[in-house]
Amino acid sequence: MTEQGTVADGRPPSGNIENQAYTPETRHSGIVLAIIAVTYLMISIDATVVNIALPKIQADLGFSRTSLAWVINAYTVVFGGLLLFGGRIGDILGKRRMLTLGTLIFTTASLVGGLAQSPGLLIAARAVQGAGAALAAPSTMSLIATNFEEGAPRAKALSVYSATAGAGGSIGLILGGVLTDWASWRWVLFINVPIGLAIAVLAPCFIREPVHQRSKVDIAGTITATAGMVALVYAFIRVPEHGWGDGLTIGSYVLAGVLLAAFLVIETRVEPPILPLRLFASRNRSGAYLNVLLLTASMMGLFFFLAQYVQDVMGYSPAKSGFAFLPMTLGMFATVTQVPTLLKKFGAKRLMVAGALLMTGAFVWLIQLTETSAYWSGVFGPLLLFGVGMGLSFMPMNMTVLAGVAPKDAGAASGGVQTMMQLGGALGLAVLVTVFGTAGKNVADDPRGGASPGEWTRHVFTEGMQSAFVAGTAFLAFALLVALVVIKSPAKPKQSD
Repeated sequence: MTEQGTVADGRPPSGNIENQAYTPETRHSGIVLAIIAVTYLMISIDATVVNIALPKIQADLGFSRTSLAWVINAYTVVFGGLLLFGGRIGDILGKRRMLTLGTLIFTTASLVGGLAQSPGLLIAARAVQGAGAALAAPSTMSLIATNFEEGAPRAKALSVYSATAGAGGSIGLILGGVLTDWASWRWVLFINVPIGLAIAVLAPCFIREPVHQRSKVDIAGTITATAGMVALVYAFIRVPEHGWGDGLTIGSYVLAGVLLAAFLVIETRVEPPILPLRLFASRNRSGAYLNVLLLTASMMGLFFFLAQYVQDVMGYSPAKSGFAFLPMTLGMFATVTQVPTLLKKFGAKRLMVAGALLMTGAFVWLIQLTETSAYWSGVFGPLLLFGVGMGLSFMPMNMTVLAGVAPKDAGAASGGVQTMMQLGGALGLAVLVTVFGTAGKNVADDPRGGASPGEWTRHVFTEGMQSAFVAGTAFLAFALLVALVVIKSPAKPKQSD
C-alpha cells in the first residue's frame, strides 16, 4: 500500500513541511534517503513479520489460539494510539531527535522480545516496539521535506520512500517466513537490532534537524484514546475464552466506552487537539477514514488466519508460507503503478468502489476454503484479487482525505490515516479473532466421529477461520457501501476550518 502521507503527484502535504529559510543539504542525499526509508521500512515490516512465525511462537511460548492475536495487536494498538502524539512531540523536541530516540526504543524492545521466554514478556516487548515506532514514524516524511530541495530531488526521494513504505507489509510476510524457517522465530525480532543501531548512529551524522515548533501536547487526549482502544481490544479478545457475560469483559467494554467518550470531549475543548474533530466535517474525508479502518481490519485478519492456515492445515514450511503471499504483493505493485493514470481517467470514487468490490470478492472466495483445499485453486486467486483491490484503494483514499485540507491541518489529516490503519488493524483483528474463537469452540464441542486428533484440530481451525472470513466480508461489504453512497464524485475541495 502507498505511504499514507503522500498525495497523488508525489508531493507531501503542505502541513508536513517546516517553514524553513534554508536550502536543505544534498551532499549526502543518498545516505539521508537510505536512513529515512530503511527506518520506515523496518517499522512497517514489524506489523506483519511475526504473522508467519505465529505457529512457532505459539508452540514455543504456550499461547492459546486467541491470545496469540496479542502478538500482533500489542504492536498495532500502541503504535496507532500514540502516532499523533509522536508527531506532536517531534514538532516540539525535534524530528531527527524523535526518529533516533524512537528507533533506539524500538531496537531495545526487539532485543527483549527476541529473548522472551514467556507470553507476557513478548507481548510487553511488542507494545514497547509500538511506542518506539510511534515516535519515529511521524518524522520520516517530514525529514524528507526538510532535507531535500523542492522539485525533482524531493519528488525522487518521496517516490523511493513511498515504494519502500508500501512494500513493508508484504516484505514482512516473506522475511518472517524465511527467518523462521532458516533460523528461528526469534530472528524476526533480532534482525531489527543491527539495523536499528545503525540508524541511531547515522541519523544524527547525516540528517539535518528542522526548526522546532513551540506547541502544547494533548496528553489527556493521547492517554484516553490509547487506553480506550487497548480496553476495547482486550474486551473482544477475552470473549472466546471467557464469554460475553464475564465480569472483566463487561468492565473492559464499559471502560473503553468511557475513555473514548472522554477523548471526544477533550478534543472539543483542548487547543491544539491531537486530532482536530473538524477534519470529520467533510463527508468525503470521513468516508475515506472509515474505509481505511475497514479495509485494514480485513487485511490484518487475512494475514493472521491465512498465515496459520497454510502452515497448520496445508503443511507449508514458514519460508514457503511467506512466499505463498507473493500473488498479493505482485498484484498490489502491478496495480499501484497504474493508479495515477487510472485516477485521471476514472476518478477516486470509482477506483475505491472497484477496489472494495475486488477485496470483497476475494474474501467470499476465501470463505470456501476447507482443510483439503489446494493452494492454486483456493489461495492463489483470492490473494491476487485482494492485492489488486488494495492497489486500487489506498492512493484514492489518501487523496480524498487530503483534498481541501487547510495547511494547519494537513499533518493531522495524514497522521489520522496512519492512526486509522493501525487501530483498524488492531480492532478488526480483535473482532475476527472473537468470531474465530467462538465458532471454533462450538465446532470443538461437537462429536468428531472417526477423525484423528490432528484431522479434528485442522477441521476446527478451518471452521473458525471460515466464520472469521464471513465477518471480514461484512467489513468489506460495508466499505463498498461507503464508497458507493458516502463518497461524492468528483470531490470538491473544501478548506477545513
